[in-house]
Amino acid sequence: MESSISVESALLKTRTMSNSYIKLLQKRHFLLCDVLPFVGFIFAIACLWGKPISVVDITVFLGMWFLTSVGITVGYHRYFTHRAFQAHPIIRILLVILGSTGAEGPVLSWVANHRHHHRYSDEIGDTHSPHLHGTSWRNQLYGFWHAHLWWKVEYDYPNPLYYAPELLRDKTIYKLNQLYFVWVILGLVLPAIVAFLITRTWIGAWHGFLWGGVIRLYLGQQTTWCINSICHLFGTRSFDTKDKSTNNLWLALPTFGESWHNNHHAFQNSAKFGLQWWQIDIGYWVIVALQYLGLASDVNQPTPEMMQSKKVRSL
Repeated sequence: MESSISVESALLKTRTMSNSYIKLLQKRHFLLCDVLPFVGFIFAIACLWGKPISVVDITVFLGMWFLTSVGITVGYHRYFTHRAFQAHPIIRILLVILGSTGAEGPVLSWVANHRHHHRYSDEIGDTHSPHLHGTSWRNQLYGFWHAHLWWKVEYDYPNPLYYAPELLRDKTIYKLNQLYFVWVILGLVLPAIVAFLITRTWIGAWHGFLWGGVIRLYLGQQTTWCINSICHLFGTRSFDTKDKSTNNLWLALPTFGESWHNNHHAFQNSAKFGLQWWQIDIGYWVIVALQYLGLASDVNQPTPEMMQSKKVRSL
């Protein structure tokens, strides 16, 4: 047993990297892309307090929420991380750009992190498990905070050379990855431009920036982080998995289906997370639409036999 643990520890070190430069980059990203959006959200609420919400405000907010969510769940997660379907080259490019507007990290880092998470899910080595910090209520509360956000301050960085070599070799994806902060800024500026073109006023552009840019960015991040925290703590389990992933109905709509997390951990390469007819999965509906348009193919999903074999057995 001790020998197997030592071997696994050695392998873990080859799969992750940690040095002063990486830690500096992590802290910088945390401040710019996690703390600053919170400050911006508070500022935006203060600026908009007492002002009526217009149709344009709602339109740019929902439009950008949709685009960013598609970039994260369809692009970063289902396509690039799990290769759950094949996509047209133009769609590949758009998915990197749209996913980057969520400011959750460049696609190479996101993919490496998530593949690492699946390898060690809720075990030693998982960068954002809520279950590795003790059993007292204080430790469990810290575990929630760690899984939701705090893990991003500093962690052993999953090596993209190990976890995402095919993306590193893709010159187009690599270049788009290098332009990550350009796409983040685009996600803030685009709704302002759209709102200006609709309203023809600078105040309209300002509101578009606040609603479709700042507020959308912060709330979108929160929904994604809930998958790491809430969906490993609270909810139901339909399938036997080695981790403690759960399904959560209440988060299904804002996360575009990501909260069917136990389903996902049971069938990681499935493009479809909502495996029951009533399980809302907007991300999968987008993939089906792309398939209908000839822009996606080879869409994976589990067979009824596969699902039955992993069903949780009642005692």
